Amino acid sequence: MNIYKYQILFLAFVCLFVSTASAQKSPSNQQIKTKVDEYMKVAVEHERFIGTILIAKDGKAIVSKGYGMANVEFDAPNNPNTVFRLASVTKQFTAAAIMILQERGKLNVNDLACKHLAECPATWQAITIHHLLTNTHGISGVSAAEIGALRGLPIPHDQWYETTSKKPLEYAPGEKFKYLTSGYTLLGYIIERASGKSYGDFLQENIFTPLGMKRSGYEDPLRIIKNRATGYDQLPGNPITNLPYREIVRMYSSGGVYSTTEDLLLWSNAISTGKILSKKSVEAMFTPFREMYPGTGYAYGFWSNQQFGRRRIAHGGNATGFITYFAYYPEDRVTVIVLSNNQRGSSGKINDVLSAITFGEKYEIPKERKAISVAPSALEKYIGEYEYQYPPGKFTISLENGKLMAQRNAESKTEMFAESENKFFLRTEDIQFTFIKETSGLIIDQGDGTLFPVLKAQKVK
Repeated sequence: MNIYKYQILFLAFVCLFVSTASAQKSPSNQQIKTKVDEYMKVAVEHERFIGTILIAKDGKAIVSKGYGMANVEFDAPNNPNTVFRLASVTKQFTAAAIMILQERGKLNVNDLACKHLAECPATWQAITIHHLLTNTHGISGVSAAEIGALRGLPIPHDQWYETTSKKPLEYAPGEKFKYLTSGYTLLGYIIERASGKSYGDFLQENIFTPLGMKRSGYEDPLRIIKNRATGYDQLPGNPITNLPYREIVRMYSSGGVYSTTEDLLLWSNAISTGKILSKKSVEAMFTPFREMYPGTGYAYGFWSNQQFGRRRIAHGGNATGFITYFAYYPEDRVTVIVLSNNQRGSSGKINDVLSAITFGEKYEIPKERKAISVAPSALEKYIGEYEYQYPPGKFTISLENGKLMAQRNAESKTEMFAESENKFFLRTEDIQFTFIKETSGLIIDQGDGTLFPVLKAQKVK
């Protein structure tokens, strides 16, 4: 046998070994179910998760379960048919509506937005639909301070538009990324003008009804929606509580859609098979234009990054009482969805773990955090201001009566509890702090942070 035959046999052996190792690493559906049950039991017990989860491979659900109560007062449990407010997961439906209209020749993403908006201010003249889709438009929208007494209540669209249009841009269109919901609100106006239909009716007629998404729609405060979940607030060790009223209509095309995990699987299958949009349009929705932060870019209603060495297309949402996360791995045809009606639900973190289980990757089981005593003299070195860039902001760390306190931007101060000399956690939010002594840096892990799960800050004062 000559050397070439030996080489061929060796390569065949290597390929067989790699293939076998890969096959061994990929867990079976039953193994996935077992590990998910193990993990979710602890997540419910220690992190107070309530909601529904779904894992699908090749378009079919292998895990679809509910946990806790959809409505505590009526003892109604969560199940795969429970309806949740999606918050910013809505944005992918808004982006899809724009792409549908583009395919029909009603608009083009490179059109100037003002072409499709009435009474457009001079400051918006250079903004394109593409800028609105990618959050690179610079329109700041209306702040909570400006809303004042109307905060949490629906604001008439014309009033919102008038107030927003008078404000200066934060930056030149296309210059940088900033997550501002005003762009997606304006996309709703553009959809209505280009289609001649209301935003909700357009989604219903062109997405939800054709796909059989019978438990999905645009929020209407007058509509009776069966199996609708109530949003709650609960931290580990605390009782579950209701939340102040907030009208979701105000969120419009930026966050006003409701759905279920089972319906969202129908949607995931549709975008992967070209049932609603062409492959070209879907890929445009998946292709990032600007980075949100290093390694993660924002596209059209989705962000894109590498997770476990695989391309992930995802988006999270957070509205009063609801925290949601939709993730799709296109090359693997894996979909992972987590919808929670506890605003402390850490859906992004749970989605990451469920994905890790599905791909046979490493993950951590939640555990109860226990505080230890650290001498005030050992805490003094952490006092200061720590700035982070994605998104821009800062944490101010102070020492008061022997207790380390954290204050994000202009929010109220919160006590930090030590797990070790350089690791701390909050009891008011699922946030952990790790001080890096060598670099005077601070890593902030936000369990509730679907948009920015990890903040890397540097001490500046």
